[in-house]
Amino acid sequence: MTSSMGRGRLHLFDLDGTLIRGSAAAVEISRQLGLTEEIAALEQGFLVNGMTPDEFAVQAHALWSALTPEQVTAAFEGAPWLAGFREVWADIHAEGGRCAVISLSPDFFVERLLDWGADAAHGSRWPSVPFTEPIHRPGILDAAAKVAIARRLCAEYGLSLADCVAYGDSMSDAQLFAAVPVAVAVNADHHLAGLSRHAYAGSDLREAYDLVRKDAA
Repeated sequence: MTSSMGRGRLHLFDLDGTLIRGSAAAVEISRQLGLTEEIAALEQGFLVNGMTPDEFAVQAHALWSALTPEQVTAAFEGAPWLAGFREVWADIHAEGGRCAVISLSPDFFVERLLDWGADAAHGSRWPSVPFTEPIHRPGILDAAAKVAIARRLCAEYGLSLADCVAYGDSMSDAQLFAAVPVAVAVNADHHLAGLSRHAYAGSDLREAYDLVRKDAA
């Protein structure tokens, strides 16, 4: 899987609902604690009822008071990851591109993707597990923060937003989709309707990536 489209581009990936299909870091963590109903109620508050990301984090932090590092590892390794994303990242790297993950989920989960080949991984700033400190609300990311982080990464890599490709699935990706020239809606909800150049439904990121490759051919 080689092409010239990756050269010089920064590919920006959402985590929840995108790299993780049909689930989210919070859901997978809560499953380890036997708290699936409780996190479903919080997700409903965030996705439907307008709960802010920082309030979601505060309530999830309280829900996860007994969380251990071993449970975080189990949640990460057992998540329903899209097939092929490490191969996609390897291809992007082979062509001189970069791969970054930007997610509202906790940094202690998101940053594990650095070991799987991401050049950068940015999540909301949470205290270390097990928790001995509260949530610092200003450290919790929102949709606008995704764009700000993308701009910082572009500056670091000598690129601009015009050199970016974004992959996402929901309202937290809308501002980033509007800021970059190429966006791929991956198993997306209605919030991204009309904002993406490509749409993909399935379980293999290689297929979504091929849409971008063919577009650049």
